[in-house]
Amino acid sequence: MKKNGFWHEIKKNKVLYAMFLPVAIYYILFAYIPMGGIVLAFKEFNYRDGILFSPWNGFKNFEYFFASGRAWLVTKNTILYNLAFLAAYTVFSVACAIFIAELAGKIFKKFIQSVMFLPYFVSWVVVAAMMYNFFNYDYGLINTLIKNLGGEPIDIYSNPTYWYFLLPMLYVWKWVGYGSVLYLAAIMGFDEECYEAAIIDGANIFQRIFYITIPMLKPTMIILILLALGRILRGEFDMFYQIIGNNGLLLDYTDIIDTLVFRSLMQVQDIGMASAAGAYQSVLCFVIIMFVNWLVRRYDKDYALF
Repeated sequence: MKKNGFWHEIKKNKVLYAMFLPVAIYYILFAYIPMGGIVLAFKEFNYRDGILFSPWNGFKNFEYFFASGRAWLVTKNTILYNLAFLAAYTVFSVACAIFIAELAGKIFKKFIQSVMFLPYFVSWVVVAAMMYNFFNYDYGLINTLIKNLGGEPIDIYSNPTYWYFLLPMLYVWKWVGYGSVLYLAAIMGFDEECYEAAIIDGANIFQRIFYITIPMLKPTMIILILLALGRILRGEFDMFYQIIGNNGLLLDYTDIIDTLVFRSLMQVQDIGMASAAGAYQSVLCFVIIMFVNWLVRRYDKDYALF
């Protein structure tokens, strides 16, 4: 009798499924079950009737969201910032991974990798405090130094132009160590014979990087970029909220969907509109990842996610 049923598969790979079980429970509890709350986007929620029995109001919550005048603004900000983050993160992660892979000293290589990975564990709350102490107009370290040198201090908390550069820089500083580990793992799996053959043929280090390493990293880069594009409308809420906060002078230039939803809940307590914004965000993410995956499949289906 052929044993290929579900329980046979579980029994055969019980250790692997046991390792997967905590991850499955986490996503069921915090990703799949909360999806039922999407009905709030179509209801006039009140605490007396709760989620299930609050009256339906059709698409009124979406009308409020788009009539608020901030729907296009926060969508544009979220997409543009995330594209800037993704581009900078990918370039610097690949560059750092190649740099680490080419280092000769094993101990020095481990040290550099650890130093680069350290910011990943630093909370955005700490980063916000550091930024304030560095750039405070009156007594910040940078402005104090500028004034001592006879220059005019800069006020980054009232000038949005600076944040177009500071936010991507901070994002790269925090995440490049994590990203470089992913690309470094891919580089470590490359066949060393390719590099040995290139050295015999007289290729220098830059030629090996541009003609071997980067082309072989291409599938990994495409997969990671596709996965990131699936979250293109999921802003880095912790960063924006902790560093920018509710600064009215910067709000139009740094407000994203996530911070708008948070303010709707905390200040206005408009649960319906916040849910509508969240549903809008999720649907657009789904449409974007499907469209980009379709484009990748047309280019080379081996690189597509599905």
